[in-house]
Amino acid sequence: MRKPQVHVVIPDTQAKSGVPTDHLRWIGQYIVDEFHDEPIKIIHLGDHADMPSLSMYDKGKKAMEGRRYVQDIEAANAAWGVLNEALLKFNNNRRRTKHKPWTPERYILLGNHEDRINRAVSMDAQLEFVLSTDQLDYARTGWKVIPFLEVLWLDGVAYSHYFYNPMSGKPLGGNVEARLKSIGHSFTMGHQQTLGYGLRFVAGKSQHGLVAGACYLHDEDYKGPQGNAHWRGIVVCHEVADGSYDPMFVSLNYLCLRYEGMELSKFMAKKYPALI
Repeated sequence: MRKPQVHVVIPDTQAKSGVPTDHLRWIGQYIVDEFHDEPIKIIHLGDHADMPSLSMYDKGKKAMEGRRYVQDIEAANAAWGVLNEALLKFNNNRRRTKHKPWTPERYILLGNHEDRINRAVSMDAQLEFVLSTDQLDYARTGWKVIPFLEVLWLDGVAYSHYFYNPMSGKPLGGNVEARLKSIGHSFTMGHQQTLGYGLRFVAGKSQHGLVAGACYLHDEDYKGPQGNAHWRGIVVCHEVADGSYDPMFVSLNYLCLRYEGMELSKFMAKKYPALI
C-alpha cells in the first residue's frame, strides 16, 4: 500500500502591481520550516497573475486607465519570486554544505486570470508570439504548469482551477456537498473567494470536496465594502491516499503571528495603513 502523502494547497494569490506580497514570504518559509526533506506535493490553484490590464469586465471603464500588460507580468513574477525565495535560499545553503537540494513536487493550475492572456491572443492574431503565459516564471522556477481547466490527479484527488457543468461550461455552483455528488469523487478547486469543505462516504470510502480561492492580503474593489470579509490562507492535507485526507486550515492571520509576531489586522494597520 502506498504511503499517505502531504499536499500543501495554495489558493488564488491574485498578484498585481501595488498589492502586498508579505504573505507569500510567510507561506514559502512555512513550507520549508515544516516540511523540508519530506516528499510533499505543493499545488497552487491558479490565478496567481491577476492580469488586470486584460480584464474584459473593466474594458472601457475608468478603472482601465494606466493598466499595462508588461507591468502585470512583472508584478506577477516579482510576487512569484517572493513565494519561491525560502526554498531557493534553503537549497543554495544545501549546495554550499554539499547536501542534496530539496525538490518537492510543485504544480500550478492556470486560472481564468492567466487565461486572459490566451483569450486576448485568440481575439487578435497579431498578438500571437507577443503575449504568452510562458512569460510567467512558473515553469522556469521548477513548477509543472497545468493548462486552464485541465484536471490534475494526485493520490485520488482531482485538482482544477474550477469544475464546470459539461453541458453549459459554467462553474458548478451550490454547496460543496452538492458539488461532490455531481463530480463523484474527491476534488479541490480555487476560483471562488471563499472557503468551503465537505465530506461524504460512498461504498465505505470517503470523498472530500474543498473550495478555497483566496490567499492574498488586499481587498478586491469589485467585491465592495461588505464582500471582502472571507477566509484567506492555505490548506495542508495530511494522510492523502485514495482521495481521503485530513485537512488542516492555516490562515494568513496564523502565518502573520508566526512570522511577524502580531495579528494580521495590526500588521496591516502598521505597514499598509492606506489599505485599511
